[in-house]
Amino acid sequence: MPHHHHHFLLLLLSLSLPLLSTAADPPPPPPSPPPPPPPPPESAIHTQSTDCPTHCGDVAIPFPFGTKPGCYLNPDFLITCNATNVPLLGYSTTRVLNISVPDGELRIESPVARDCYNKSGQSVANAPSGIWDLKFPISNTRNKFTAVGCDTYALVQGVVDQKYATGCISYCSKRRDVVNGSCAGVGCCQALVPKGARGFLATVNSYNSHASVWRFNPCSYAFLVEDSLFQFSTSDLPDLRGVTSFPVVLDWAVGNETCKEVAEKGYFGKSSVCMENSQCYEHETAPGSGYRCRCLAGYRGNPYLAGGCQDINECDDPTLNKCTNYCKNSKGSYTCSCPKGHNGDGRKDGSGCIPNRGSSFQPIVGVSASVSFAFLFIYLTFMGVHKRKQMKHKREFFKQNGGILLQQLLFKTNPNSSSSSLNNNNTARIFTEHELNLATKNFNKSMVVGRGGFGVVYKGTFSSSTSSSAATTVAIKKSMAIDRSQIEQFVNEVIVLSQIHHPNAVKLLGCCLETQVPLLVYEFITNGTLFEHVHEEGFKGSLPWETRLRIAVETAAALAYMHSNQIIHRDVKSANILLDDGFTAKVADFGVSRLVPFDEEQISTLVQGTLGYMDPEYFQSGILTDKSDVYSFGVLLAELLTGKMAISSECKEKSLALHFLCSLKEEYLLEILEERVKEEGDVKQLSKVAEVARSCLKLEGDQRPTMKQVLQELQDLTTTTTEHSLIAGGPGGDQSPPLNTVGRRAFGELKAR
Repeated sequence: MPHHHHHFLLLLLSLSLPLLSTAADPPPPPPSPPPPPPPPPESAIHTQSTDCPTHCGDVAIPFPFGTKPGCYLNPDFLITCNATNVPLLGYSTTRVLNISVPDGELRIESPVARDCYNKSGQSVANAPSGIWDLKFPISNTRNKFTAVGCDTYALVQGVVDQKYATGCISYCSKRRDVVNGSCAGVGCCQALVPKGARGFLATVNSYNSHASVWRFNPCSYAFLVEDSLFQFSTSDLPDLRGVTSFPVVLDWAVGNETCKEVAEKGYFGKSSVCMENSQCYEHETAPGSGYRCRCLAGYRGNPYLAGGCQDINECDDPTLNKCTNYCKNSKGSYTCSCPKGHNGDGRKDGSGCIPNRGSSFQPIVGVSASVSFAFLFIYLTFMGVHKRKQMKHKREFFKQNGGILLQQLLFKTNPNSSSSSLNNNNTARIFTEHELNLATKNFNKSMVVGRGGFGVVYKGTFSSSTSSSAATTVAIKKSMAIDRSQIEQFVNEVIVLSQIHHPNAVKLLGCCLETQVPLLVYEFITNGTLFEHVHEEGFKGSLPWETRLRIAVETAAALAYMHSNQIIHRDVKSANILLDDGFTAKVADFGVSRLVPFDEEQISTLVQGTLGYMDPEYFQSGILTDKSDVYSFGVLLAELLTGKMAISSECKEKSLALHFLCSLKEEYLLEILEERVKEEGDVKQLSKVAEVARSCLKLEGDQRPTMKQVLQELQDLTTTTTEHSLIAGGPGGDQSPPLNTVGRRAFGELKAR
């Protein structure tokens, strides 16, 4: 057994000894129980005031939960809605993400523990994480304790009066040993969560200070997470993709009694707080944690409210009843019957409807034809109802996904074609849900190629018979959540992408609006991100200086084109620069981009971007200008010159921008350049690029150059002059079309909603 395994087992043993000794000691006599509280008032159990808020921000707050007295069942179900409309659990600082009455689940935000080191092996950050004194237990079936790192051991322990400890070890020496999607101890490990835990403390540490893996994994991470919402990727190793918290599921219940105990007590003649047309049940995987209520079969709604469980009309939906002919709804159920001249139970899973036998002078063939016609009529009727319901859902999704605005302002629909034409004669395809399901194998996890702040990116493959596009491989972006902010993010990206036509910007191929989650389809770029080629193990130092300079010129060209059309990218970074097989740069991820009206030079907006690349002036003021992109591009130039990350423990100042400026000021630029850059680059050329970066990184935006000026400076440094302007956006000097007024009006209407 490896030494580190011994170390971890000893650590767990040391934690378990106090538990054993505690268990051996006789327990102190219990204190006298307090008198039982009076039964809760019927109004608190059965009704909820009409003044009770139903939402806090985008989170629904269903009874028995509530945000003020009289709105919740008891104090355990209090949700604090603060001034910024962020729901918090009770009086804690724990954020609530979602509450489900049918499932008896509550999702909260749980922080990440980390342990980070610099190149010298010195600890630069060691922060445990935890949540204390939860009113409801952490689900042991829906969550996993997870650790990420290649020199990592992690523990999760009980807090307050709960004593438990478990953990896992993750170890690897080379990045290529790590397998995407695998969490079996190589780069990632997981452990089960104990039953009934109402709090935890997570700690994470390293054996060798990440000395041998620092280049691609400077930190270890540990966290609780809802199992279905985390899939390990090698891109988690550098910085966990910037994630600082994960969703965790709690199993909530009413009280701490069983259904039998509550029935024996009785509240006002009720067996529990479960209302009419509902029943009491206990959680199968968490016995002893209380009971829940659910609507009886044939009803749906909130079983904790009077009149909350409403009858379902099964006859309105063919998928909910088994009738072959006639269906009659009843309270909580339905009955089937047969037409005149038939007998049987009228059910698909029973005897059905059989023609009566008797003396008949009608030809048998006539009877058979009549029965066949009846069945055909019923089938077509059912299919028609089902088809209409499907179409209704698709229309609702289309509206929710911003489809009406997009259709009015961006697309001119051709009724004889399944695709649509964009304004300015630039075409984009409206894909069907069926096409995208085929292309992604029903959005199989194996097709995931990337994850971002607003969604997951899948690789899709179309055959020539299912796509009019010349490309057979596409990237499909699927939003992760269905709320107002995500829909606006989707509408924003469609509007911006549809207006951008430049060889160094990712091309929008189309979108799908008939699904519950909005989808974007764009060209698939095959060679990863600039971040991977500059920083990740196995790639680091592989890009020649000439290629780096060309990538900088191409990126500057795309940004200059965007700025000339009043578009601000707002998240320029190496991870958002994609490379094709020829290492041509493609600027991507326009999810937070903004369009500035022609009569304005700046806009006030919510601060968004990536730490290390973000313009400090924009960060402080919230005023966004095109000079914010210029600052981020300056960080990108420093990254290409030095090979260091934007936030780097190698730098004394942590920030690459500050470290780079200090190096220029003290005139030791050559000392911080990457070795291959020093070997291949001309000193004058490197100095000039560094000066361009310095001008971009000026603290005051007014003192920074425009992207057009930056592009000109960089183009002057290249040894080969192109026959056409990169700003023009195409060979032969063809001008890329400017943004049309329709696209601008779309932004105005989006902001006004």
